[in-house]
Formats: sequence, C-alpha cells, structure tokens
Amino acid sequence: MTKSSALGKIILFGEHAVVYGRPALAVPVTQVHTDVDIAKSSRAGIWINASDVNLHAELNTLPSDHPIASVIHNFLFLGRVSPFPNLEINISSTIPVAAGLGSGAAVTVALTRALSSHLNYPMSDEEVNAFTYEIEKLHHGTPSGIDNTVITYAKPVYFVKGQSIETFKAGQSFTIVIGDTGISAPTKESVEELRRMWRNEKARWESVFDKVAEISFTARRAIEQGHWEMLGELMNENHKLLQEMTVSSPELDKLISAADEAGALGAKLSGGGRGGNMIALVTPDLAETVSSSLKEAGARNTIITKIL
Repeated sequence: MTKSSALGKIILFGEHAVVYGRPALAVPVTQVHTDVDIAKSSRAGIWINASDVNLHAELNTLPSDHPIASVIHNFLFLGRVSPFPNLEINISSTIPVAAGLGSGAAVTVALTRALSSHLNYPMSDEEVNAFTYEIEKLHHGTPSGIDNTVITYAKPVYFVKGQSIETFKAGQSFTIVIGDTGISAPTKESVEELRRMWRNEKARWESVFDKVAEISFTARRAIEQGHWEMLGELMNENHKLLQEMTVSSPELDKLISAADEAGALGAKLSGGGRGGNMIALVTPDLAETVSSSLKEAGARNTIITKIL
C-alpha cells in the first residue's frame, strides 16, 4: 500500500489581488489534512472511495471533469500508463470543502504523490506543483496558483504569479484563529465576478490591487521581524479593501467584528470570500476566548493554529 498526505492552507494577505500579479502570503495549516492510500485491487478497474463526499465508484463511471477523476485521468496520461492498473484508492480529509483552506489542491497534491509513488513515476515538488496548478485551472477558471504552491511545499510562501517561489520564516511563532462561516463559497464565482468588475473599471481596480500589494509586502516584513501589532493593523486594512471588492459577506463581517471585540490584534476574510473562512491574529492567551466569541457569533467551527 502507498500512502500520502497534504496539509490545508490559509491565505494571510493578498487574496484576489494575487490573480492580477500582486504578492500574497499563505501558510500551511497543520491541524487539517487530506490522506490518500492506494493498493492493488482484486477488482477490475480503478476504484475510488472518498467517504467524506459519499463517493464510491469506478473511475470510468465518473464524468471526465469530476475533480478526483480529472486528477487520475491526467496523471495516467502524463505517465503514459497503459493498460490502466487495477487499484483501490481511498481518500479521506478533514479539510472543509469550499472554505478557503485549499481542500481541492490538497486532494490533488496527495493523490498525485500517491500515484507517482505507487506507479513508479517519480515527480519533483516543482512537477507536482505544476501538475496541481493545471488541475486547479480546470475547476477554478483563473486561479492564482497560491493554493497548490503552499500545499505542495508545506511552508509559508510569499507568492507572485509567474515569479520564482519564495518561502520565508516567522521571526517568532504567532497564533491565528480560523473561523468558518459554514457557508460554501466556490472560489471560481467570486474570482469571475471581480474580473468582470475589473474589465469595466481597470484603473480603479488596479489602484486597489496596488494597495493590497503594499500591505502584503509590509506584512511579510512584519512576520519576519515579529511585529504583531503592525500585522494586525495590516489585516484590518486588507479586509477593508476586500470589502470594497465585494467579496466579503455579512456573516464574515460579523465574525470579524466579534474577533475584534474579543481582543484580536486584527482580522480579515481569507480566501475567495462570500462565505468560507475568516482569520484573526491573537495573542496565545486570548486564542480560546476569541474562538469562543466566534462560535457565539455564528461560526460553525474554529481552528486555532500556530504559525512557526
């Protein structure tokens, strides 16, 4: 049996603007992950079992654009695997779907690495990352590439589309509370709506994206130097710009207000928006208090994570 795992991720700064060539910061979330194991099957065909999404099917019974089927089909084509082997593929995940934690990219990375190992088709991190990005494009239209990058490398990433990947380290650990609205929010919809707005008023939105870029650049320095008060203020500024982009929601804004009232240093939505997750920067002693306040304000779930 071959096993592989991939962590979730959270975007700290720069979502949406990153699609337009501005920098973004993202970090892995060790508390959530996707696990894949592959074994030879006694049955003919490639059988996929993903209980979390109630999927139990043979590959050829699924549409070719199915998220999991597309990974397998494209991998087998890439590796020129013929005839197809008889496999049992089991997928489990604790990463919420359509919540900004990179569930789709994590499945692709874990599944690709498991297939690569099981079928003796070695792939470097760079190749896994590039392959996962192509799969992301199938399902998200014009993704930034940040999800696949931070999940492939499992390190904090300073990401600019089309440029060399930069990983970085925090000057000292810091604590983030993630609050889930419980609202499914596919990234593709918010990305496409913002693109329509950008096409109609390019000068306006380029200016907004420039402001986000300045925040992301400054935030990296704040993280590397351990300036948490400044980082919290930058989160608040970034969220105001995301509100201007119309990608926030009443539910997200309510959670962000609750975090602020509970003593968070700063808070913002994270990911595609219009649902999904928000994040709050907190001192370690206030993490549980902020988490409880988020749940009282309507968060379906919270995750306290330490960024190293």
